[in-house]
Amino acid sequence: MLVSRCIVGNVRGGLLKTCAHPQRPLHRLLSRAPGPALRTRVAGSLLVGGGLLAAWWWVDSEKRQQQRRRRVEQLKQVSLGQGTFSLLDHGGRRRTKADFLGRWVLLYFGFTHCPDICPEELDKLCGAVAALERDATLPPVQPLFVTVDPERDDPPALARYVRDFHPRLIGLTGTPEEVKRAGRDYRVYASAGPKDEDGDYIVDHTILIYLISPDGLFLDYYNRMKDQDQIVDSVRNHIKNYEPLDPD
Repeated sequence: MLVSRCIVGNVRGGLLKTCAHPQRPLHRLLSRAPGPALRTRVAGSLLVGGGLLAAWWWVDSEKRQQQRRRRVEQLKQVSLGQGTFSLLDHGGRRRTKADFLGRWVLLYFGFTHCPDICPEELDKLCGAVAALERDATLPPVQPLFVTVDPERDDPPALARYVRDFHPRLIGLTGTPEEVKRAGRDYRVYASAGPKDEDGDYIVDHTILIYLISPDGLFLDYYNRMKDQDQIVDSVRNHIKNYEPLDPD
C-alpha cells in the first residue's frame, strides 16, 4: 500500500508537521469503471437530449410549413398572373399557362413595331437568361414575349422577331380578346395611338419584366431602371431560396 505524506508548517518559525494516510494506487483509480448510477444518468441525458432534438425539429418543420402557407396567400393576394391564358406561340401552337408550370419564366409584354424600348428590354431579358444559363447549378429560365398588338403581330411576324434575341424566346399572340385577357391578368396597360398616313402606330404599354415561379405565381418585377446584372442577381437569389409551394 502506498503512503502519501503532507507537510504543513511555518517555514520561518521552524515548525514542521507531517502527516501520513493510506492512498490507493493511481492506476486503480483511473481504471475503475463507472457505476450503474452514472450509466443510468448518462442514458437518461441522452434520452432527454434526443427528445428535445426531435421536438425542436417538429416545431421548426411546423414553423416552415406555416411560413410557406402565408407566402402562398401573400402571393395570391397580389392578384398578378392568377388566370390561365391561352395564346398562340410564334409557331402557331396553342399555349396555356399550364405549359410553363414547373419552369422559371421571365415575361415581357410588348410589340414588334416598337422602335426602341421593346428591343432594349428584350435584349436585357434575354441577356439575363443567357447569363443565368452559364451557371450550371441553376435550372433554365424560360423567356416569354407576349404581344400587346395582335392586329399586326401574328405568329409569322413573331417568328421573324424573336429569332433576333434568344433561341429559346417564345412569342405569344392571339385574338384581341385573348391578348387583353392575358394582359389584364398581369395588370398590363396597353393603348394603341393614332395611325399615321402610312397606317403605322405606336402602342403605349406597361414596361415591366415579370419573374414567374415554377408554381406559376408572380414573384418579382424589373422596370427600366434595373440593368441586366441586377436582374441576374435577383433571379439567382429567388432560385436559390425557392421552396415549392403547397397551394393546399
